[in-house]
Amino acid sequence: MKYTIIIEKGPHSYGAYVPDLPGCVAVAETESEVKQLIREAIEFHLEGIKLSSKKIPKPRIKTIEMEFTI
Repeated sequence: MKYTIIIEKGPHSYGAYVPDLPGCVAVAETESEVKQLIREAIEFHLEGIKLSSKKIPKPRIKTIEMEFTI
């Protein structure tokens, strides 16, 4: 499965979250670090869902990028 991950740059750190997996978040000082941490968070989150015998949510969020000249 492929999930959309949102990465936001803050003043002093990066944050990441997965809209299809509420509560699945990560924060780090660098973008590469937050990418690794969100990967681990997703794996941990999905394992927890499996252990609780719940259905793993199917990805439903899609993204596109649009470029604008201002």
